[in-house]
This record gives sequence, structure tokens and C-alpha cells, in this order.
Amino acid sequence: MRISLVCTAKNEEDNIAQLIDSMLGQSLRPDEIVINDNNSTDGTAAIVQHYHDMGYPVRLVVGGHNIPSGRNNAVYHSTGDVIACTDAGLVLDRHWLAHITEAIREERADVVAGFFHPLPRSVMEHAIACTNYPDVHEVDAATFLPFGQSVAFRKSVWDAVEGYPEWASHCEDLLYDQAMQKTGARFAFAGNALVHFRPRSSLRQLFRQYYLYARGDAVAGLWPRRHALRYGVYGAGACLALIGGWAWLLVAVGVMGYCRAPWLRVIRRHHEGHRFAQSLLTAVLVPVVRIVGDIAKMIGYPAGFIRVWRTPTLRSERDNWRARFL
Repeated sequence: MRISLVCTAKNEEDNIAQLIDSMLGQSLRPDEIVINDNNSTDGTAAIVQHYHDMGYPVRLVVGGHNIPSGRNNAVYHSTGDVIACTDAGLVLDRHWLAHITEAIREERADVVAGFFHPLPRSVMEHAIACTNYPDVHEVDAATFLPFGQSVAFRKSVWDAVEGYPEWASHCEDLLYDQAMQKTGARFAFAGNALVHFRPRSSLRQLFRQYYLYARGDAVAGLWPRRHALRYGVYGAGACLALIGGWAWLLVAVGVMGYCRAPWLRVIRRHHEGHRFAQSLLTAVLVPVVRIVGDIAKMIGYPAGFIRVWRTPTLRSERDNWRARFL
């Protein structure tokens, strides 16, 4: 099988070379690397073109107005039977391509989900990583859906669903997964296919990230029960806090239960070069990260409904897509 390794990028001149180097250093070499430049205003395109000019199997294509359209443009210009997709801002483990395409090359799957490994550089990044990114043993391989930064699929499946939904500025990868499931595509999980990334470095960046995710959920009509449960839990917690007295004990127990999994990750990841004081501060920051992320989601979700209501064309594209693939 011919394998194409693709990604889309915009204004990533500070990290795109690191990603390309990790692509070229794969133990299983791709037949081609196709990088879409999404109309960058910095030197991203020039860096990619430099690799091509040096004789490496790297091609630059230009197009798209958001992440899904950029991905689609990269896949459209690829020539492989198998597409391995990642994102700018990441570094691929040396064996990522071999692991993530193995089940497809052995005819056991049509779509393979890879995994991710955070590389925090500060206590705040460590807290965000422990709070929001699980270890591989915590994942249910049977239900785990791939994200756009670590996935491989047959190009024929991409053709069947007409690519990533370009009307969705966020959550497009989960929508794409649902569409592929509708075709009967066989999914597999490769927990050893790792991409390395740096988590958000501040609470402000975290807030923006999860605000946009939740807004995208509402636009796409994803996870309404999950978001409703969050409003209910925080509403109940606020009522208990107002009661005071013994009710505070229930709130504390609830917070401890909510933070249990992240705290266990802090303990497990202590060996990754963190001093005791750093791990202790990380544990203290975990509830803060939880609350900031949840507030961002609770603000972002209604913002998504407002966006759909104000944009009839977006609502029409969303509804047409859902009618076909849900």
C-alpha cells in the first residue's frame, strides 16, 4: 500500500520544521509527505518548500479556510491508498507511522486511532496535562474515537464521506469519525502510535481552548446530555455552597471525587523529572484547571447555539450533514 503522511498548518514557522524532521525520521518511511499551508502570513510555506527543494519527499499545497478544509486539501492532493494524518505543533514518535498504519496494512481495519503524549515544560502545563489528558491504560480501545492529529484511514473511506465537514470550525474530527462509522468502516486503536505535544501554558489559553471546543459542540449538536449534566452538577454545587455548614462537606467530597483521576496521574507522572514540591503544586492546581475548563465550556456551549441561530447557512449545512451521517 502506498502511504501518504499529511497535515495542515497556518502560521507555524516556529515549529513546522520540527514536525517535518519527525516525519522524515519515521522507522516506516511514508511514500510522500503532503503539507497544506492554510494561507499563512509568516514563513511556514517557505520552510516547507525548502524541504522540497532539498530533495525530500515533501510537497507543499495551499488552500482552505479552516482546519477541516486544509486537511481535505492535503488529502485531495495525496496519492496514497492510506492516509496518515497529524497536525502542526506536534512531534511524531519515531514509530508512529508504523504503528498507526499496521492494522490497515494487515487488512484488519479501515481507520486507526493513535494516541498522544503531553510534554509539559512548567508546573501549570503539567497540571493541565494531568487534568485533561488521560494515560493510555485509562482509554477504552473499543470506543475510543480518533482525533485529527493522530489518525490513519483508507483514502477510499475519506472519499465515501466526502472528507472532513468544512462547515465545522471545531470538532470536525469527531464528526468525521461518526460519518466513517456510518459507512461501516472498521476501527482500531493503536495506543503505541504516539504524537508528542506541549499543553496550553496558561489558564487564559486553556479557557479559550475549551470555550471553542464547547462552542463547536453546540454548533455540531454534539454531547447535549454531557453539557446538561455539567450545568446540573455545578448548579447543585452552588446551592449546597449557599446552604453552608454540613453542605460544604458534600461539596468537598464531590470535588475530591471529580479530581481523583487527575491526582492519580500526578502521582504516576511524578517520575518524569518533577520534584516533590512541583508535583504538590500541580495537585493543588488540578481543581483550578477543572473549574476554569468547565466554566469555559458552560459559556462556550450557549455561544455555539447563538452562532447557529445567527447564521442560517451554517445551520443548513449542519442539518444536511446530520441528515446524511447520523
